[in-house]
Amino acid sequence: MENRPQWGTRAGFILAAIGSAVGLGNIWRFPAVAYDNGGGAFFVPYLFALLTAGIPLLILEFTLGHKYRGSAPLTYARLNKKFEWLGWWQVAISFVISTYYAVIIAWAMSYAVFSINQKWGDAPKDFLYGDYLQLPATAGSAGGIVPGVFIPLLLVWMITMGVLLKGVKRGIEIANKFMIPTLVILFLVIVLRAVTLDGASEGLDAFFKPDWGSIADPKVWVAAYGQIFFSLSIGFAIMITYSSYLPKKTDLTNSAFITGFANSGFELLAGIGVFSALGFMAVQQGIPVDKVVSEGVGLAFVVFPQIINEFPAFNGLFGVVFFACLTLAGLTSLISIVETYVAAVQEKFKLTRTKAVLAGGGASAVISVLFATKGGLYFLDAADYFINQFGVALAGLVEVVVIAWVLRELKGLETHANSISDMMVGSSWRFFLGGVTPLILGYMMFQNILTNIKVNYGDYPIEFLAYAGWGVAAAALVAGFLLMAVKWDRKLIAFPSKKEAS
Repeated sequence: MENRPQWGTRAGFILAAIGSAVGLGNIWRFPAVAYDNGGGAFFVPYLFALLTAGIPLLILEFTLGHKYRGSAPLTYARLNKKFEWLGWWQVAISFVISTYYAVIIAWAMSYAVFSINQKWGDAPKDFLYGDYLQLPATAGSAGGIVPGVFIPLLLVWMITMGVLLKGVKRGIEIANKFMIPTLVILFLVIVLRAVTLDGASEGLDAFFKPDWGSIADPKVWVAAYGQIFFSLSIGFAIMITYSSYLPKKTDLTNSAFITGFANSGFELLAGIGVFSALGFMAVQQGIPVDKVVSEGVGLAFVVFPQIINEFPAFNGLFGVVFFACLTLAGLTSLISIVETYVAAVQEKFKLTRTKAVLAGGGASAVISVLFATKGGLYFLDAADYFINQFGVALAGLVEVVVIAWVLRELKGLETHANSISDMMVGSSWRFFLGGVTPLILGYMMFQNILTNIKVNYGDYPIEFLAYAGWGVAAAALVAGFLLMAVKWDRKLIAFPSKKEAS
């Protein structure tokens, strides 16, 4: 086999894949999405989406990377040279995400320290936006750098690039073997403490109580598919890159099932922990649970500090553990995101790994400083929304359409996966990928476009969204075509031939 980095063990690969999938969204997005879309009843479309889209897409990307032995751009170039741009587009999306994702991890690091004496005081919202982020009144102005964000941001990049410089086996694999078990143990501590709080049962009842009527609402099914799609790191080159480091004989299908169910299991665990804590907060304040439900930045950095303030004992310890979990979940995902463009740049431009890490990671680190400024949250919010809705989701849709409809490669990929896996895939796998998944993603994309044409996201000025939102999403696509123009080494493209790959 070619001289390519490899995972030391299959378990190392699976832990890395789980580490990529389990991120901030599992903790601060899934619980609220489930609650808003039928509570316990949401798990029916959620499980259906996992089995008909999430795991089939994981199998697809695992098989692509393993068969064609390259980063996303090289994989697509070997699949069909006309579609190399798709791989670069996905890599560019990862690059954009890494620039602001690192800043959120920096916030979590800061809050782990703030938790020791509840530095946010009695008004966590005012502290976050005023004292800590120093957010200006209007969007579009960067202002000066915020030291409290910039300093932990440097630490985030030092850890990430330090891991990547060590390579796949000695860096990424070892880091995930430490970080993922630690994350699970710490989060179990949070859950066990949360479920024993006064009011936890009210929170869990709100989370699990099924609204069976919601199953008939198409929006609930779209929300389920959206959650599965965004939480599994599908569509932006990560799983293709990671699977390209697998040895020749690897059970791809089983690995996809383990990764998919492990990610969903952590989301369920997060829901239990978060809603137990929200139930406690609701009882303490004498208000219904639905009045304290939140997601995203608001849940992590406003609502949870309020919950920590209400704790009867060991407030600081609970806060440190919670924000340590956010930090670990963020780091495992960030490492995987940066690896996508490190691998791509290394292959395309024939760089050493050290140079690729310093060039790719260094460029992202420099740009991330924009999000560590006083107006950084506005830029982050716009970039995150548009690169996900019109980057990740759209690239995923194009990926499936190109492979299933244009190139008609599903049968060949099925043969490759089945030749090395214990669990076989067949016509149902091709049906879900070629029929169900593109229709659902297509409908999601249509609704997103319609919504954003009617109403400006976040009520931001159109001029701001033109460059901070739409412009960022468009730039990633343009970058894909520009990088495709750089010629590959013919010997590199030629390996493996389709005969050898099969």
